[in-house]
Amino acid sequence: MIRYTQDRTVVLGYVPVRRDMFPSGPASELKSRVKARFDEMAEKCGDVELVTIDDTVEGGMLWDLRDADRVVELFRAKKVDAIAFPHCNFGQEEVVAKVAAEIGKPVLLWGPRDPSPETDKSGKTGPRDFDTQCGMFATSRALKRYHVPYTYIENCWLDSPVLDQGFDDFIRVVSVVKAFRGMRIAQIGSRPRQFLSVKVNESELLSKFGIEIVPIWPEEVKRMIEKLKRGLPPSPEGCELPMGQLPLPPLKGLLPDPRIASVAAEIESSVDWSAVGHGAVETMAYLEVAIMDLAKIHQCQAAAVDCWGFSQDAYGIPSCFVLGELFDRGLPAACETDIHAAIGAVLLQAASRYSSPAFIADVTIRHPEDDNAELLWHCGPFAKSLVKKGVIPAVKECKGMYEIEGGPLTVVRFDQDDGNYLLLADEGEGTDGPKTTGNYVWFKVNDWVKWEKKLMYGPYIHHVSGIHGHFAKVLKEACKYLGPVTHDSVEPVEEM
Repeated sequence: MIRYTQDRTVVLGYVPVRRDMFPSGPASELKSRVKARFDEMAEKCGDVELVTIDDTVEGGMLWDLRDADRVVELFRAKKVDAIAFPHCNFGQEEVVAKVAAEIGKPVLLWGPRDPSPETDKSGKTGPRDFDTQCGMFATSRALKRYHVPYTYIENCWLDSPVLDQGFDDFIRVVSVVKAFRGMRIAQIGSRPRQFLSVKVNESELLSKFGIEIVPIWPEEVKRMIEKLKRGLPPSPEGCELPMGQLPLPPLKGLLPDPRIASVAAEIESSVDWSAVGHGAVETMAYLEVAIMDLAKIHQCQAAAVDCWGFSQDAYGIPSCFVLGELFDRGLPAACETDIHAAIGAVLLQAASRYSSPAFIADVTIRHPEDDNAELLWHCGPFAKSLVKKGVIPAVKECKGMYEIEGGPLTVVRFDQDDGNYLLLADEGEGTDGPKTTGNYVWFKVNDWVKWEKKLMYGPYIHHVSGIHGHFAKVLKEACKYLGPVTHDSVEPVEEM
């Protein structure tokens, strides 16, 4: 499958710390075992790169404040996304706080449980070599004093599954933070006129979070499609303004970009397209590739598309199924120019470590028989890879027509009121319900009336972003690092 590739590797600065008043030998031996464990967990998570301080600090453990600046310089050069500070004994809270504050990225605080205090044959006890938990209490207070948010994994044994789960959750948090900071969203066309609900404050998104909205006018898409028809390489030349566009060569004798045939073949091999015909499939393929190329040129991580007007007017097809295709290819694409929904979808896919595409749905009607279930639906923009087992995905009028898989679902809405931004993140599960048109899943929760009132009183709307899996606690933890974003939920969400 042709993919929209993005950098998804988490670069983790790895800083073992010790206290100089404790013996260095036991700390050094523990450091080796902890590093082996972190290597194992990083490999298990996938797409995690550890940046060590072995060549920067003598002994590879930080305790001396004079070494802190070199560690900061290293991590800035390596562009780390987060820092882990495993404590190999009591640790040194001053250097941890200094490095963490300078880098300004998510922080992981953890240390292994101490062995039992030793006694000799006479019953006399010797000094303890670690006191790791005690030191982490000191470190956490220092981080608080420097206003550094951090994630803590409980003081557990080195081989405990608690460490595995905590590390995996933290990497997911870092993925969310990395995806959020500096996000660029391609806005293709304007919002539907009456959709006051999807208005956003572009200046605030930039000033508060570094999120940039990149306007792409429909003529740019048309121009890119004409280039694809001629097999010309994608480039921003001539896209910015009509008066800057140079004439394209005539079509005669030129072959289209080979990706068009490939994408069309992928569609025809995976869905029932008999209701639309090959011509419409080819048009959808052109639209998909053109949007991906423009998003890549403008370094965007997602798109928000006017799905009502521009593709229907210019190409005779709605863009619904195309948007689901873009999700499947790795580019979240919100319908109805809902930029906040696109942001939510990006965060969900990052929380899942890109294991599944997200989807964007209308919150539509209550289940006719289950008071705690609701129809999450849209006219046809859900990724075909999400189709429910046993259902043949069909495309009619260039819209997806299939129910998607149930199971655990995380649902979010990123939105704001008077500059106060919230991330509603909570969970439910798919359930059975009546069949309907378009793409849909029936969503069951503990108390739908609570959900309904939460959405109704806002600052939320009838759009939500969803994904398969349990990620509410990851998103709650990520809010520590996103800036002025408050986590919100219907039911209490567990802490990491």
